[in-house]
Amino acid sequence: MMVNDPLGDMLTRIRNAQLRGKSTVRSPSSKIRAWVLDVLQAEGYIRGYERVTAGGHDELEISLKYFDGAPVIREIARVSKPGRRVYAGAREIPQVRNGLGVSIVSTPKGVMTDAAARNANVGGEVLCTVF
Repeated sequence: MMVNDPLGDMLTRIRNAQLRGKSTVRSPSSKIRAWVLDVLQAEGYIRGYERVTAGGHDELEISLKYFDGAPVIREIARVSKPGRRVYAGAREIPQVRNGLGVSIVSTPKGVMTDAAARNANVGGEVLCTVF
């Protein structure tokens, strides 16, 4: 299956799996997806992920996290899309809900949270926001 926006596809899979109350969800593997999952895991939004092979293709099996029966990720949205890329300088990176959520930014120093990008004084492409 051809997917124009691989990261958006993974975020939608996570969102749909949480609506159904699933404990895990699978997504095709890629470097950018793994980097975003590393940030989500470091921030405590998911339990973790592992790379598995299914039918000759690598996939990422993502373990979702719940608290008192409700998903930890309340809202996850793609910001920069293939049709409209969104870039921000170190000082213009948006805060999510006054700092309660995180923006995930792809910078020259790697994929990181908005706070880490501000501390490193680097800007980049705002990939998504999580609350």
